Amino acid sequence: MNKFAAYWRAHHPIVHLIMLGAVLISLTNSMSVVFLPIYLISFSELDPVMVGTIVGLGALTATFGGFIGGTLSDFIGRQRLLVISLLVLCFVFLGFLYFNNPIFLCILNIFRGLFSSFFNIISKAIMADLTPEERRFRVFSNRYLAGNIGFSIGPILGTIFGFAGNSIAFIFSAVIYFIYFLFMILTIKFSMSKENPKEKEESFSPIQAWQVFRKDKALLLFILGSVLLTTVHGEMSVTLSQYLEGSMTDGIKLFGYLMSINGITVITTQVFMTRWAERFGLFQRIIMGSLLFAVGEIGFAFSHHNGAFILSMIIFTLGEILIIPSEYAQIDEITPKGMRGMYYGAQGFSEIGNFIGPWFGGVLLVSHGGKVMFLTMALFSLVSIAFYGWGRKQNKKAPYIPISIKMQL
Repeated sequence: MNKFAAYWRAHHPIVHLIMLGAVLISLTNSMSVVFLPIYLISFSELDPVMVGTIVGLGALTATFGGFIGGTLSDFIGRQRLLVISLLVLCFVFLGFLYFNNPIFLCILNIFRGLFSSFFNIISKAIMADLTPEERRFRVFSNRYLAGNIGFSIGPILGTIFGFAGNSIAFIFSAVIYFIYFLFMILTIKFSMSKENPKEKEESFSPIQAWQVFRKDKALLLFILGSVLLTTVHGEMSVTLSQYLEGSMTDGIKLFGYLMSINGITVITTQVFMTRWAERFGLFQRIIMGSLLFAVGEIGFAFSHHNGAFILSMIIFTLGEILIIPSEYAQIDEITPKGMRGMYYGAQGFSEIGNFIGPWFGGVLLVSHGGKVMFLTMALFSLVSIAFYGWGRKQNKKAPYIPISIKMQL
């Protein structure tokens, strides 16, 4: 109890609420959004091509939505845009129940992708606003764990209660979003009667902010490094299943076990890994995570039985635990005051890797086989280290100078 009380006192109430929200939202999404293609085919007369288009538009919108939402939050306020996003998402999930027209379904899923990305980026920025710098890596790690807990138990609960992927799941999601919306408004009202002063330390116009952003070479290099790592992760989560299906007996069943092991490893080791990693610098954590990614991919390339694949997945997942919170902490380290939303939103461009990984991985698998595919992804992991190292050197060469000072100079 003493540890729990100390943890509660160490963070702002809104940070705790965002953690809880990460569990609830990932739980509901794992029962509704994950099954959206099946739902659309079952409850509408759409063909698979149209369903794929609808789902793909949502994912594409989310890739760019984080930057849009993060940038807007710097100028109109994070809290305001956060609660608006929750309310819009509530109505989006209800909309899936009442519209069968392909155009309206496309619009709904575009809105879902857009405002989900708004929420994801803005909530991270708010957590950083309200958390001292030395504790941000741990906060990002805990949020990552919270999301994994939701995705781990969501499908199980949905299956037990019999509403995963059907209309009840979308109603449940809408209700959760609305309740979360109400709690967020009340928490903001009673714990933060005005905008977080950290957001107002330095006031930029949108034009000034864009001038700083587009000239930041370190940010660009960090994003390129993150795209490579996201490509590797995207290949693992999609193309690995195709490889196992074609090369292993009961390959699809093995892939299901590997995905479960991925989630279990995150839940059981994340706290220990986070505490252990805090003794190292951010760049060292990224190096270790990238190396573990590479070792995991090399393991996949040379595995011939279930035990070897399981060991490779555990190693790969340990890298994932280090990399995901470190990437945002690294962006946070170079973010100018007053521009956290824009910079965090830019990190969202790394989601392009979730398209490149399955696509390029599929090309390599078909043309050169699984071994070449895995080894290429291992090389991507290693090359990402060079981009992060280069970015850190650029940041040291040209540290950020506030615009107001530049104008005086």
